[in-house]
Amino acid sequence: MSSQISQKHPTGLFVLSFAEMWERFSYYGMRAILLLFLLDNINGGMGMSAAEGTAVYGLYTSSVYLLTLPGGWLADNVLGQKKAIWYGGIIIMLGHIILAVPAGSAIFFLGLATVAIGTGLLKPNISSIVSELYPEGGARRDAAFSIFYIGINLGSFFGILLVGYLGERVDWHAGFGAAAVGMLFGLIVFKIGGAKYLRGLGEVPSAKTDTSALENTQSGTNSMLGYGLIALLVIFLVALQYFNVIDMTTAQGLAQGAGVIIVSIATAYFLYILVAGGLTRVEQFRIVVLIILFLAIALFWAGYEQAGTSLQIFAERHTQRMIGGWEVPSSWFQNFQPAFVLIFAPMLASLWIRLSSQGKNPSTPVKFATGLILLGLSFFVMVAASNIAVKGELASPFFLTFTYFLHTIGELCVSPVGLSSYTKLAPKRYLSQLMGIWFVGAALGNLIAGLFAGGFDESNILQMPALFNQVAIITTIFGLILLVFWKPIKGWMGGIH
Repeated sequence: MSSQISQKHPTGLFVLSFAEMWERFSYYGMRAILLLFLLDNINGGMGMSAAEGTAVYGLYTSSVYLLTLPGGWLADNVLGQKKAIWYGGIIIMLGHIILAVPAGSAIFFLGLATVAIGTGLLKPNISSIVSELYPEGGARRDAAFSIFYIGINLGSFFGILLVGYLGERVDWHAGFGAAAVGMLFGLIVFKIGGAKYLRGLGEVPSAKTDTSALENTQSGTNSMLGYGLIALLVIFLVALQYFNVIDMTTAQGLAQGAGVIIVSIATAYFLYILVAGGLTRVEQFRIVVLIILFLAIALFWAGYEQAGTSLQIFAERHTQRMIGGWEVPSSWFQNFQPAFVLIFAPMLASLWIRLSSQGKNPSTPVKFATGLILLGLSFFVMVAASNIAVKGELASPFFLTFTYFLHTIGELCVSPVGLSSYTKLAPKRYLSQLMGIWFVGAALGNLIAGLFAGGFDESNILQMPALFNQVAIITTIFGLILLVFWKPIKGWMGGIH
């Protein structure tokens, strides 16, 4: 199978996949122990409440993805994708080194901020270069992103396994240090492999390669409109703070305020690109599709990223974890997601190609609808599990296992397909910026996940079934709406599938 894949796909794809694998090793490994560290008040953790800790967690994970928008802009206009990836990786590594130093809360939060900045530079641009390997687009590019996704989840699996064990059983800061080593390996892979197999890709900022677009989008009228939108955005946010609509003085208030900021930034950006982006009519309709996919992916990640928040708390406090006389680390339950991806991603990648050759490949809206409905069904499983927990009993680990299985199949219908769709639908001169917007959707989802888990305090245990049921209903309904309207959405894609 591997020889067949390598014949169909350029070696550069595997260079990028391995580089991304090590970056995700560092990110998901650290993420697996982050909330546990924030809540721990016995073994050198921060000792936060569930509400405060999950808010900080949501702020960090959302910031990681929110910063991909300026990271994409820098690559499109100043650095080029390759330099953005290289500098981003170095900054990520430095951030994890800072986290490995047990020097108090100020240094810890500095480390989190450093990792977020570096990820903002790296994350959207490595996906952009993957798309450049497949200028023809089509099902082959979808399959390539599924293979790329295997690299992501391979890194996630081993990161959670190693960093999770070191953090929970040895020392929190040893786990953070292991994440730094993982990022170092990613930099080595990218530097050596990229020099040989990615020559000529991602080296020149894309805005400089489209002179006609530059002449169009840099007109005085468009520039003034862009500045006007930025000014309105700033005035809007200041007004919200002034009239106490948002409160930036607490972690929860900051997290809630960040949600407003993310939605405002995304709205302003989409308005700008639609009105002043110099787009053709076809490109404008494609941007509308990207907006719909943005909303869908934000909702999907809001449920999926419960793995690091509410489902992590459920695994820690309400799940039977004893095997004989040994207790399984609660963070290891998060490894079901990448493990299932590694098993099923090659199957779905092959399935998309086979269906495409037969003219039966489901359209992007149908795949997104399927993913959201599967996510909704997974939370109905957690409703049943939480009904056991509220009785004071430990739930079987099979509830979380089946939940993560449904998450994964849904993820494989949404995330690699969405990554590929964004690269195909985005105008080339805005490619990295719009990849940044894709990850801004993930930022919003992560933030919602963190805020949602704030209700999972020990004093609120009776609310668990209702909270899980809320996620199940909302995601299922949105998936069904997409399924109903898939034909017009597909038409707006302008022949791209």
